[in-house]
Amino acid sequence: MKIWYTADTHFGHENILSHCKRPFSSVAQMDTTLIENMWKVVGSEDQLWILGDFAFGAKAKDPAYLDAVFLQLPGAEKHLVVGNHDLAPTLQLPWTSVSHLVELPDGPNGQANTLCHYPMITWNNARKGALQLFGHVHVSWKGSNNSMNVGVDVWDFMPVSFSDIARRAKTLPKNKHWEDVEPRSK
Repeated sequence: MKIWYTADTHFGHENILSHCKRPFSSVAQMDTTLIENMWKVVGSEDQLWILGDFAFGAKAKDPAYLDAVFLQLPGAEKHLVVGNHDLAPTLQLPWTSVSHLVELPDGPNGQANTLCHYPMITWNNARKGALQLFGHVHVSWKGSNNSMNVGVDVWDFMPVSFSDIARRAKTLPKNKHWEDVEPRSK
């Protein structure tokens, strides 16, 4: 079993195409591509974690539409970390879990990383190497060396694994406010 992360899919959201300059000619093409990309990497025994904003707009209020999208998602477990656009009926889909913040062990050391839809400045075990995974900001910020945007807009519309995240994190700078909230011990 492998764990996969993504955020800000915005299934059914017409305005996201222009808002984030997504390279799709229609919402139907975007939805299809997102699902196809998930199936390229997420195996039948894997976990899929969606860190918020599963769907948005008029279609997100249509239970039949949401059910149809949800039933196409790959993986044995589908988890939702609630985002600002995740309201009923999205919350009523048969998710394995629904939460606002999760500490999830993943990676070579089994470190519990913090999952939240929103970027955070600090979190549990941040000083010990725990990463924070988020969405919400779309193309505005990829993150820092310890806090990573897992949104589709910065990952070629694909879910990512912890190894992908850790590799990218090493290429990013330290958050400029890190020393303000996590000063070095004297």
